[in-house]
Amino acid sequence: MYSEIPLLIVDDLGMRKLPVSAAEDLLEIVMRRYERGSTVLTSNRPLEDWPKLFGDTPAVAAFLDRLMHHSHLIEIRGKSYRLHEHSLAARNRKANNPA
Repeated sequence: MYSEIPLLIVDDLGMRKLPVSAAEDLLEIVMRRYERGSTVLTSNRPLEDWPKLFGDTPAVAAFLDRLMHHSHLIEIRGKSYRLHEHSLAARNRKANNPA
C-alpha cells in the first residue's frame, strides 16, 4: 500500500512515545518505497536523537541509511512558527488595547 503512493508524508515523527516495533515498521515502509517514491518526514527531534527515540537497534541504522540516501535534509532553527505567530498577535492586541 505505502509503496504505491507517489508522495508519503509523515508529520511530527517522535512527538509521541513510539512503540518498540516503530523502527522495524518504518524500515519496512522505507525499504518498500526506496528509490520508488518520495517520502517527507518532519520531526522536531534532531537526527542524533533518533537512535534514542526508536531504541538503538540495527533497524534504526538501516532505516536512517536508506532514508538519508538521495535525501535533502532541511534543518530549521529558531522558535516555532506557531509560537512566533502567537507572539505577534499578542503584541498587536496589546498595542491596540493599551491599559
